[in-house]
Amino acid sequence: MSTRRISSIVSLFRADPATSSLLLFAPLTLAAGQLLNSYVNGVSPVVSLAFAVTMVAFAVAATGHHAAEQHLRTLESEFGSAN
Repeated sequence: MSTRRISSIVSLFRADPATSSLLLFAPLTLAAGQLLNSYVNGVSPVVSLAFAVTMVAFAVAATGHHAAEQHLRTLESEFGSAN
């Protein structure tokens, strides 16, 4: 992961920590919980793995969308104050 991407995620968490945490950590926690539940109850992991992959993909897409929104807000505030 590049330094720019890491600093972007850090700045995203600084700007809006509640939304960033919900969009990133909630799906990952659900995925881990489902995998653990499947293991504990002896259920076939096929459905749990599919769910986990979907939740990870959702977390990546939602965090990317949130970063784009934050970037747009930053640009609008910079150019809005210049006029």
